[in-house]
Amino acid sequence: MNTSKVTRWMIATAALAVAAGSASAQTYTAEIPMPFRVGKTTMAPGLYRIRIDPQEALKVVSIRNLGNQELVVANAAVKDDVPKAWAEEHKPALGFECVGETCALRSLWNAQDSFAYLFSVRNLPVGEKTVKPVMLKRVKAD
Repeated sequence: MNTSKVTRWMIATAALAVAAGSASAQTYTAEIPMPFRVGKTTMAPGLYRIRIDPQEALKVVSIRNLGNQELVVANAAVKDDVPKAWAEEHKPALGFECVGETCALRSLWNAQDSFAYLFSVRNLPVGEKTVKPVMLKRVKAD
């Protein structure tokens, strides 16, 4: 390979590295006051760090309890309308679907996109469902 081709390859590689690095993860914290389910895992109440990986076709969301370091990862494959109250506050939020005292993570909105991400909710008891919002605080861009 001659020098000009090597130089072009190096420039192209550097440009790809910059482009890949520009899509940073979104990281938030939230005080979640009740136990909740994510998939089959039940998480304790507490302070959580929520991280959205932007580079996946399916949004991969990691949810870490900062007290006991328990981590669960969920895929947000479906998009839905942002609840009106969330849009009016224009703050990122988690939504929990609850029946009585049993809650499961249902949705997440980053306050930037025009849609909210939905998570699969399974095995809630039979009864009237309610939605409990928990506001998120932006921590940093990774």
